[in-house]
Amino acid sequence: MAVPDPTSPSTIAGAPGHVRLVGDFVNTVEHQTAEESLETAAQLHQWFAERGMLGPEAHLTPGDLALARTLREGLRNVLLTHAGHQPDPAAIDALNRMLASVDVRVEFDHAGRQRLVPATSGTFQQAFTPILEAIRLSAQDQTWERLKVCARDSCRWAFYDTSRNRAGRWCSMAGCGNHVKMKRSYATRKASQG
Repeated sequence: MAVPDPTSPSTIAGAPGHVRLVGDFVNTVEHQTAEESLETAAQLHQWFAERGMLGPEAHLTPGDLALARTLREGLRNVLLTHAGHQPDPAAIDALNRMLASVDVRVEFDHAGRQRLVPATSGTFQQAFTPILEAIRLSAQDQTWERLKVCARDSCRWAFYDTSRNRAGRWCSMAGCGNHVKMKRSYATRKASQG
């Protein structure tokens, strides 16, 4: 199994490499601008190849693209819970169905460390297993719940919460956090004015 390239450019600042992989995958769509990075199976292949997770000979299908989007939006909903929101149950159910199709097993290296590897051959298994391994590592090193999505409804950008108390809610305090606080302040003033 290919190991993700930890030197790849990332949208997730301050996070360990495995956390960045998951966050970058979630951030392949920009909700504020509706910019989709994974419109085709070829773009999905390019995303994995740029991170050293698939070689040029690998082939992904439109079905793999649909599964990738299901994984991405399911993960976005899970990350919403890390920011204190209620997830969309349908998205979580779809995520769990998608995960059931990824056949992985635990393997040990010669130093006794465990990792997830594809249990069967195939591009689909090879592509998605590193993301699942990154989630496992994040849970193991307790960084998983620091990966969140922005609380601003129009944003939903994944970010790594570096706050000491893990209470970060916005991808950027200067941008989304300020916008939400100003909107709340305006609504409070308007309500008090009658």
